[in-house]
Amino acid sequence: MISTFLKFKQYVATVIIVGSLGSCSSDDYNDTLNPGLDPGSRWITVAGARMGENPGDGNGGTLIYSVTKEQAKDPSVSIAPFDNGFIVPSNRTARLQSSEDGNTIFNISYAGDTGGNYTKYTVNGGQGFMSTGSEISIAPYVGTAPRWIKLFDGDQTGAAVYVSTENEFDANGDYVRTDATIGVVTLDLQNSIINSFEEHSVALTAQEEAAGYYISRIDMPVLNAAGDKLYIGARLSKVNPATAEGDSDYPILGSKTIVLDYPSLLNPTVISSTIGHGNTNGYRSINAFLYNGSVYQANQSDPEGSHILKIDANNEYDSTYDFNLDEALGVNDAYILAWRPAGNGKAVIAYRHAGSVEGAAGAQGFFAIADLNTRTAQKIDAIPYHPDFYLFQYQGFVVDGTDIYVTQAPVGQNGNIYIIDTETGNVTKGAELINVEGSHFIGTF
Repeated sequence: MISTFLKFKQYVATVIIVGSLGSCSSDDYNDTLNPGLDPGSRWITVAGARMGENPGDGNGGTLIYSVTKEQAKDPSVSIAPFDNGFIVPSNRTARLQSSEDGNTIFNISYAGDTGGNYTKYTVNGGQGFMSTGSEISIAPYVGTAPRWIKLFDGDQTGAAVYVSTENEFDANGDYVRTDATIGVVTLDLQNSIINSFEEHSVALTAQEEAAGYYISRIDMPVLNAAGDKLYIGARLSKVNPATAEGDSDYPILGSKTIVLDYPSLLNPTVISSTIGHGNTNGYRSINAFLYNGSVYQANQSDPEGSHILKIDANNEYDSTYDFNLDEALGVNDAYILAWRPAGNGKAVIAYRHAGSVEGAAGAQGFFAIADLNTRTAQKIDAIPYHPDFYLFQYQGFVVDGTDIYVTQAPVGQNGNIYIIDTETGNVTKGAELINVEGSHFIGTF
């Protein structure tokens, strides 16, 4: 077996220093280790989340390692980021983004002393990630554990968000509503400067608020096709109006999204779906994508199983677009953990469902291929599944033409990269992924 690490073995001594410093300089980097990319190739960066205290928690930090797409497709290549990878600055699992061509990795540290620090790295292959540009902290705007995403505007802008809540009472001490104040900051990724920051109190309908509903979490901003509106996914929670205590058993409302003018980040409104119910904030992976002039958005915790919802150019949910994953896959309680479409409208979805086995870190995950146009989906059987195949923290998919690259490895066990040709449905088994005890892979970038 050809080990990618062996190709870089002369660099091992430097790797230890690189990991501790958080970057490698051009002086440290040996050009013989980076032969450059052939025309038509690109870097594929594999990310792994190391165990903290419990298997699969990902709290021990994030490591990344890059190979060419030809190496990623080669099952004789072995990739061992937990042993040889670059340590991404982050107290817990890093929230990574990559440039469209794979040549740059963007990171905002999550929690800890460096929480909220933005850095970017040029990808040089293997453990070679060279810090480039200046760093900036967005912590003063959105805290040290920001939820952020790279907008699809040619790698120009990142957007980070937060929400804080406070119960409001009248003069008699009776509950009135829960105020949800959102903060949104946009960041120039190329020049490391803040573009805009705005805060807003975002209200639901008077009837919904009187019943105790409020926006409790927001995430996953995405631009509309016109580039003049920013959509932000939302999770709703509820209190009992009689006691102002948290309520856990209540009707799930239609899925909601906050809409802001862009780039001003002004004039917040809330739109609601009549098709899907549940949350639209996702978790750690991008949850909404622009395709064919509309935004397609996954929802979670839907009583009827996750849907992919459609927001049209009029900035309203399409009440005729009904794509229910339960119906498409023939399962119950489908839950979209992460997903990514290619430019042809075919998407790869990471999901769990009521039949998932409870593994070492949580419910077993699966991959499916879906078609946004025909609203159909099919489980990808060519990828092996294991009770410990955990995808709840999955973050990254590389889209290269009609190919989508994913990682497959149970918690603490070896696995492989798999390449799904979304046009034909063919699946190629690629490079081997070397794991360590309790850790797991969180995707490709």
